[in-house]
Amino acid sequence: MPSYSGQRYVVQLLNRTRLGLNMGHDGDCFLVPGPVRMNQECLKALANPTITARGSEFRDVMAKLNSGLRYAFNLSPSSDQRKNQSWAGDDGYKVIVVSGSGTAAMEMVMANRFRPNDRVLVPTNGKFGERVAEMGSRFCNVKHLKYEWGRSFDLGEIEEQLARGNWEALAICHNETSSGITQDALELAEMCQRHNVAFIIDGITSVGGLPVHPEQWGAEAVVVGAQKCTAGPSGIAAIAVNQRFIDRCTAIRNQDDSNPTYYLDIIPAIKKGDDDQTPWTPAINPAMGWVAALEELKSEGLENRWKRCDLMAKGVSNLFTDLGFDLLADEYFRSSTVTAILYPEGINDDWRTKLKEDYATQVIGGQDNLKGKMFRIGSMGETPVAEMIEGCKRMISCFNDFGLNLPNLDVGSYFE
Repeated sequence: MPSYSGQRYVVQLLNRTRLGLNMGHDGDCFLVPGPVRMNQECLKALANPTITARGSEFRDVMAKLNSGLRYAFNLSPSSDQRKNQSWAGDDGYKVIVVSGSGTAAMEMVMANRFRPNDRVLVPTNGKFGERVAEMGSRFCNVKHLKYEWGRSFDLGEIEEQLARGNWEALAICHNETSSGITQDALELAEMCQRHNVAFIIDGITSVGGLPVHPEQWGAEAVVVGAQKCTAGPSGIAAIAVNQRFIDRCTAIRNQDDSNPTYYLDIIPAIKKGDDDQTPWTPAINPAMGWVAALEELKSEGLENRWKRCDLMAKGVSNLFTDLGFDLLADEYFRSSTVTAILYPEGINDDWRTKLKEDYATQVIGGQDNLKGKMFRIGSMGETPVAEMIEGCKRMISCFNDFGLNLPNLDVGSYFE
């Protein structure tokens, strides 16, 4: 592995390129767990002239977007032509596009699905699960089971709680990017089925990046954000909901026992579904960009993307473990789309600053009580394996600049 040091890195990289020694990635390395880099077709779509929100042109966009989203959610296929139920399939699920971030979509789920007195169990092991719990407490009666960041859920405790009865739902953040851990959704789904409670999933950083099976899991609602695993633009999201979810939201509204909503009222959104439309002015250009990103997902293949993300995450985990670093998440539940790595003693976020400025490589830091104590490497979206390999080489060189003297390993071999 070539040894790069500080600002000399860029000059050495250019020299290697001129000599034909760069067989992989020679640009900047953007290895963050979202928002991720968008492809050229997505960027072109974002730059399209704006079209009217209520004409046939945008209905065509929405039909393609709905169909692409069903593919990303791992649902049954639908037509990508307007006036052909693009949002629905034969599995009973429908997709709803939200002009807002994944958090807005998750709030739409929590605000509309529950009454103020409904009891909802929310186990968490990271910041975004905690956000689900905090958000839910605005709209229903949440019991927050708070586990240490990076530690897997105590499934026995969750089962014991659900067995006591009188729960309306279990809500989770499926893939916790703050701590690099993925929950055992299948086991949790089976618990929900045994105890007849709804299963609600924040899949913002899992849909399109690792295996998600809404129908198999019996999930009432699953949320995705465009800017994560599907490599679309920020500021637009979607929800996959089944008929039980729709019926429950409708019943709550008819009983006049619903939480106050307006912009995030899901009933008008459901009514607009058959018309390939949204109730309010949609995010027109982000919708066009997301269509292009989802086309690339289809081209790669959903399972192929899952495999590539998993290959990179496992490579990162094994590489940094062999380099002597500690990883935050429990070994058997580590995410395929982000890896959380603790800094060695004496290293802090100054390393990330140098990595960005001198090595043209970006990763992201820790949050809350782990800020300045760890860094996170994203392996989601369309990130090529070659970029991940080159980025890891640069990280090692940057750590050596801080005096770590890490072992000289064959980085590429970890990603084969």
